[in-house]
Amino acid sequence: MTVIFIRTVLLYAVIIFAVRLMGKRQLGELQPSEFVVTILISNIATLPIEETATPMLLGVVPILTIVCLEVIISAITMKSRKLRRIVSGSPKIIISDGVLDQKQLKELRFTADDVMESLRSQGVFDITEVQLAIIETTGVISVYKKPSLQPITHSTLSQPPKNENPPQVVVDDGDVVVRSLTFLGLSTEWLYSILSEEQKQVKDIFLMTASENGSYKIIEKENKR
Repeated sequence: MTVIFIRTVLLYAVIIFAVRLMGKRQLGELQPSEFVVTILISNIATLPIEETATPMLLGVVPILTIVCLEVIISAITMKSRKLRRIVSGSPKIIISDGVLDQKQLKELRFTADDVMESLRSQGVFDITEVQLAIIETTGVISVYKKPSLQPITHSTLSQPPKNENPPQVVVDDGDVVVRSLTFLGLSTEWLYSILSEEQKQVKDIFLMTASENGSYKIIEKENKR
């Protein structure tokens, strides 16, 4: 019994170190690759605990190997948007201006009950109140209510809000997100004309968001190369 206790404590410490090494995102909603890693680590850890004849290294080495692979893949996907989409997928719009995209739901294998349950958890009981709903890569549904139905603030007293979609990411770490531009009804020509006015290049942009009305915000990379 003492041996099992000691082995359990040691593996517990190794797993905590592994999760901390993978970063805080691992503690929240999991990406597909992170979910797989978590399952593998939990299964591998049970073997040395239950089988006292199994050397501890047969549990520690695979766990650290998997963690190292996850860290390496995460570093690579940070540099490549295309690979990031292959590994983790991409967010999908399921509701736009109160209209439910049934085709998208079928592709994602989401039911109407799944959608309504997520909406209710965010205080929305009527789909027509939703301006935009997106299924994130973690499976969570993010909801943006129509501005006209949102609580009144000082900025909206003088001018009633229009039911417009929220700002979208149009440049992500030096990469142009054409899909977002198309969704907003904007073009790449518009984007490059704005950057020309601002005397900036796409490669120097860490994050740029834009709205349907053409307003935008730019965050430059801190360390330009």
